[in-house]
Amino acid sequence: MNTGMGESSTTNHPVVSQERWVAERKKLLARERELTHLRDQVARERRALPWVRIDKVYTFDAPEGTRTLADLFKGRRQLMVQHFMLAPGWEQGCPSCSFMADHTDGMNVHLAHRDVTFVAISRAPLAEIERFRRRMGWQFNWVSSFGSDFNHDFHVSFTPQEGKGQVHYNYDTQPFESEELPGISVFYKDDVGDIFHTYSTYRRGVEAMMGTYNLLDLTPKGRDERDGPMAWVRHHDRYEPAPAVKAAPAADSCCDTQT
Repeated sequence: MNTGMGESSTTNHPVVSQERWVAERKKLLARERELTHLRDQVARERRALPWVRIDKVYTFDAPEGTRTLADLFKGRRQLMVQHFMLAPGWEQGCPSCSFMADHTDGMNVHLAHRDVTFVAISRAPLAEIERFRRRMGWQFNWVSSFGSDFNHDFHVSFTPQEGKGQVHYNYDTQPFESEELPGISVFYKDDVGDIFHTYSTYRRGVEAMMGTYNLLDLTPKGRDERDGPMAWVRHHDRYEPAPAVKAAPAADSCCDTQT
């Protein structure tokens, strides 16, 4: 940070005095506070949404055996589902869904202490899920909805017939783009065992799981997605080595390569 009296620019970005920087930072802080208050208000409105009772019995293949939707709560009242894009026969899961999942294991203990059980659900058979899970090293709960209507009922998987025309996704009708799409859904189970669907989000709503994005948004370069949203994202075992930090030349270098 420049602490001198003058102002200059670095890589076409203003560099100012500490006093000027604090003044500009306070202006942004006011906007950040507005956003925080708006986010809190939207969260209250989200919690106030009406619920839909789940009457259909869904079953899933889990490492422990067949499980119902009620079983997935594991004794807690709230269930959070990542609709993970991994269809039958796919070699690997969606890179963006995997990016989301990379943030999960560290959060799980905290979610559990707020009465939330997390589970990923995919349409691929359990053996295909487990093969990919072992490759990625994840520990979170992940079950298969193979043969179930679950993914279709929550509008994240689409049949070939739907693929020929329009599909219902993100609360709207749109052209088919993939047999699988991402989402997050939340459920609540009451004292008598009734289950309710309380919330689902799609498209950019799934960024709620992408903590890396929140940190990148604090940096000067931001998400730096010049090639398109998430075009840079890879499975965490498929990245090239991160670019090395270039060492700055010594100020008193005696080397002169000019002729």
